[in-house]
Amino acid sequence: MSTDAQQPHGPEQAAQDWKHWHEERTAAVAGPYGPLSLTGTHWLSDHPEGRLPGIPGQWREDGDAVVLDATDGDGLTVDGEPFTGRVRLTADRDPIDGSRVAHGARRLVVLSREGLWAVRDFDPDSAARRVFRTIEATPYDARWVRPGTFRAYDASRTVRVANADGVERKLGLAGEIAFELDGTEHTLQVAVEADGSLWAVFADATSGRSSYRFRFLRPAAPAADGAVTVDLNRALLPPCAFADHFICPFPPPGNTLSVAVEAGERNRVDH
Repeated sequence: MSTDAQQPHGPEQAAQDWKHWHEERTAAVAGPYGPLSLTGTHWLSDHPEGRLPGIPGQWREDGDAVVLDATDGDGLTVDGEPFTGRVRLTADRDPIDGSRVAHGARRLVVLSREGLWAVRDFDPDSAARRVFRTIEATPYDARWVRPGTFRAYDASRTVRVANADGVERKLGLAGEIAFELDGTEHTLQVAVEADGSLWAVFADATSGRSSYRFRFLRPAAPAADGAVTVDLNRALLPPCAFADHFICPFPPPGNTLSVAVEAGERNRVDH
């Protein structure tokens, strides 16, 4: 997301930019391989025999890779070609539709978390995708665009937080952003992404009430002096708001705002 998109030049243009952002976001969620298409995350450690529910082939962990064995009858493709035999797979890094293994229109994505391996099943014909209507979001309000300051930690920190699947995992934090709302200072702990942008997992007084139980915020990279724009109009629903099979981290301690953030994406809406 560009800095220009988060720092528009006037209220009318800002509202238009937000509307365009919301439309693009809704279309991406509803896409064939958006989060609504995830129908399963299967941890190989739960299936030592190598047979995953509803997924052809035999899958097993082998150190720093997953080994897949397939026969003609499995109907799998690897790198776009019909596949039989054995192949070693590392974690997929490309977009979902670029995953190495497929079964018809389904994409079978290899995932690694804290030394454990899983296979995710993305199906464009998922029930969730068929019933999805839109993302409920509050229209743009300039009140929710606040100047902030990013303060990097002397050393990156790691905390363990519960994830949406009930398992605690590590969450890396590189600093915090401070900003004011209605005269009160608030802070959010953030991770720094590879492109320099920030990522916060947060809750607020609306969470679990008029909005989903927590949300994400992704400010653009801060300036050299730490200045950053905190645009809560662009608060995002996490992937687990669209499919139960994601393992989104819950907010770390201290990332629950006392204020009601009546802004940004609020809930998924189905037919």
